[in-house]
Amino acid sequence: MKWDWNAVSDFMPMFWHGLLVTLEALALGAVLAFVLGLVWAMMQRSEHAAVRWPVMAVTEFVRNTPLLVQLFFLFYVLPEWGLTLSALTTGVIGLGLHYSTYTAEVYRAGIDGVPVGQWEAATALSLPRARTWFAVILPQAIRRVVPALGNYVVAMLKDTPMIFVIGVLEMLGEARQYSAQTFHTVEPITIVGIAFIVISYPASLLLRVLERRLVR
Repeated sequence: MKWDWNAVSDFMPMFWHGLLVTLEALALGAVLAFVLGLVWAMMQRSEHAAVRWPVMAVTEFVRNTPLLVQLFFLFYVLPEWGLTLSALTTGVIGLGLHYSTYTAEVYRAGIDGVPVGQWEAATALSLPRARTWFAVILPQAIRRVVPALGNYVVAMLKDTPMIFVIGVLEMLGEARQYSAQTFHTVEPITIVGIAFIVISYPASLLLRVLERRLVR
């Protein structure tokens, strides 16, 4: 099988479109995962068992079921209950919800790492609970967990091809569609593989540099 540069040039417009979709799903999914993860982590520390236990049950269930099953459920089952979402929206929600259960554990570890004296000092100053969280605890906790959160962004990038199963044409989806139309498989799949490396490896290096700076 020979490498065909004509196939490469024909595929590139589809590749750029798929790349934009991939980055869009990654960015929106990461924001959703970070926000929801923080919400889950704070609710798991609630003094009320009626709040704490349901959240723990939901996050455990999501974390221990495959992302692929969750995507199928959101895209094919929810419409049966009257909630229909676009494929890209479903993919973003699926990625964000799935990874929020992992970032919740990261946040939890960061919060547990804040010295007890910080909580005691906030109590001694009679700070409201909300101000204690957002002015004292979270700034210290998040600083500790930024590298770990970044690692999950890289992991999410590598999971974005899964949203192809619900009809989202990200990079791999575009490559498979082009292969089905032209029977050229090597060129599009190789380009997509190189693209993932080009995006994820520099991101990993950046996270290492950031981790060293935060340690200092």
